[in-house]
Amino acid sequence: MISQKTVIHLRPATPADLAILQHWDEQTHVIAADPNDDWGWEVELSRNPDWREQLIAEMEGRAIGFIQIIDPAREDSHYWGDVAADLRAIDIWIGEAADLGKGYGTKMMQLAIARCFSDPTVTAILIDPLASNTRAHRFYERLGFQFVEEHRFGDDDCFVYRLNLLVYNEKQEVIVQWK
Repeated sequence: MISQKTVIHLRPATPADLAILQHWDEQTHVIAADPNDDWGWEVELSRNPDWREQLIAEMEGRAIGFIQIIDPAREDSHYWGDVAADLRAIDIWIGEAADLGKGYGTKMMQLAIARCFSDPTVTAILIDPLASNTRAHRFYERLGFQFVEEHRFGDDDCFVYRLNLLVYNEKQEVIVQWK
């Protein structure tokens, strides 16, 4: 498990990350969580639209995962359909199976959530794990996300979860009170 002293930080993904992202895309656990998406890394790593951040999570200088944060109202594919302008959506994955279950994903998600809510206009965050991915559902629920609906995105049946800023702030207040 991750210790209190372990530091994970996020940095922008760049074209230099192409090989590791392609490698991670071929891992069984990544395919199982996201079987039908082509991330188009060769093109997308060179694009930096103002509605998206693509981030590499690193621990002790080693890349361990990927996070994408988007403004779903502004992104160019309109994947989320018509949504409010005050939302963010997050995609996250751990690269190597050996790094699963160690708390890295929780820390990565905490960093991503804090990053989203550091923008004072953001009121909620959306995520869309596969409907069959009960492990992911429990993970997101522990972080305070609440189930909204089942939705089909392309070829994938997904559950949409939402974390409202007010719920996040309440959860943070409880954590601070217990420390």
